Amino acid sequence: MYGGDTQRGLQKEKDVRMSNIIAAKGVADAVRTSLGPRGMDKMIQKADGNVIITNDGATILSQMSVYHPTAKMLVELSKSQDIEAGDGTTSVCVLAGSLLNACQALLEKGIHPTAISESFMAAVTKADEILQGIARPIVLSDRDSMVGAVNTCLSSKVVHQNSDILSPIAVDAVLAVIDPATAVNVDLNDIRIVKQVGGTVDDTELVHGLVFNKGAKKTAGGPTRVENAKIGLIQFCLSAPKSDMENNVVVSDYAAMDRILREERKHILGLCKKIKKAGCTVLLIQKSILRDAYNDLSLHFLAKMGIMVITDVERNDVDFIARTLGCLPVAHVDTFTPDKLGTAELCTEVSMPGGTQRVVKITGVANPGKTCSILIRSSNKLTLDEADRSVHDALCVVRSLVKKKFMISGGGIAETELAVKLAQWSKEQTGMKAYCIRAFAEALEVIPYTLAENAGLNPINVVTELRKQHASGNVHAGINVRRNCISDMLEEGVLQPLLVNTSAINLATECVCMILKIDDVVPVR
Repeated sequence: MYGGDTQRGLQKEKDVRMSNIIAAKGVADAVRTSLGPRGMDKMIQKADGNVIITNDGATILSQMSVYHPTAKMLVELSKSQDIEAGDGTTSVCVLAGSLLNACQALLEKGIHPTAISESFMAAVTKADEILQGIARPIVLSDRDSMVGAVNTCLSSKVVHQNSDILSPIAVDAVLAVIDPATAVNVDLNDIRIVKQVGGTVDDTELVHGLVFNKGAKKTAGGPTRVENAKIGLIQFCLSAPKSDMENNVVVSDYAAMDRILREERKHILGLCKKIKKAGCTVLLIQKSILRDAYNDLSLHFLAKMGIMVITDVERNDVDFIARTLGCLPVAHVDTFTPDKLGTAELCTEVSMPGGTQRVVKITGVANPGKTCSILIRSSNKLTLDEADRSVHDALCVVRSLVKKKFMISGGGIAETELAVKLAQWSKEQTGMKAYCIRAFAEALEVIPYTLAENAGLNPINVVTELRKQHASGNVHAGINVRRNCISDMLEEGVLQPLLVNTSAINLATECVCMILKIDDVVPVR
């Protein structure tokens, strides 16, 4: 009787594990076709009718509505990779799916889940050593290598044909906000991406200063170009005061009405005079929800005083603007003093080529906070959003190189080399550990296999040939999807940061070990 009970318990564990593994593999298979330069794109239609076209694993998974709790773990896994390395979000899911497949086979052979996870963790530690051995160190002053790594990242994106413009922009943007000699990380909040529909992706530019994606207010004939600008950033409203509560004031005679208008005009003129007195020549006004941040009267007075006005500054951008210009946001007119102003050599409104939109550029800033802006242009919103995501990935690749200053060749060489070396290492191990490590090594081959499959090659022939080349010591042999053959990836210039590979393998294995250790799902009301 007792034996029967334990058998039933074991059967339930097996069922839960299988259900978890199948759910997670389903998610991994959904993004598998998007891997690599020849990967397909997904069109995602949201509930509100918006459409996203992308092949970025993290974006696809974060938009999918996933119900199974284990499948959600894969979505979280891809987000972790996005935060840690920024690139390789598809690879990490495909790897996790393949490792789960290997686990399924090992579990069916009766190997205990704890034994599998311990062996996998040992294999990951060894994998890190192997990758470190074939990686080559770089210095941040070697700009060409870094641009090469960004080109590899962009090769699988929708905007890959514009990578010769976007890659140098990404590298220069990151190098502008760090000190290359001492930096160990990059805060990407120091790089502001501004999107503007109109023109093409080729019109994208890096601005050492600030860009606002709308023109200056010139309804009242205010200036649109100011040199040696003194810039103020205000958070109070240039309009008539309102009571805090919703009150109506009923005015019955014209004299009182005139008096109200006169007082309003006097109040606004007083505000504008204080702004002028501080020496401000360019005024940034924060967006206000409760009441109008400005009205026609205030714009008229400011225009008469020769002050350029930029309205609707978002609350989220205030910190970035203050750091870039060295100005302080002012919440009340009485504290608006000359020491709160920032300076810039030129503040001008520019009409963008290929569109009717105008943008305001503030350049020649002393830039105490070390920041810069990237203005992305595109002909429609879908490409614009995808270009934004691609530039973010490109910046993350440069950040990965700053965090871990090693590069490795792309084209599936890291995974193939690991598969060959770990298979050799497994022969030195004993018992179940050797068996599990061998399964881990074989599971890694899913990356070159999928790259070849997505490029329309024969995956079995390609992976076999790759394995043969790596076994004979040709470490840099990888899949060349442009020529549909196997070639030396170092000569082809296909490079990527080491952090992307090590992070993907580490995170995927951690996730798989966690899924393996779940033996029951308990719903709670």
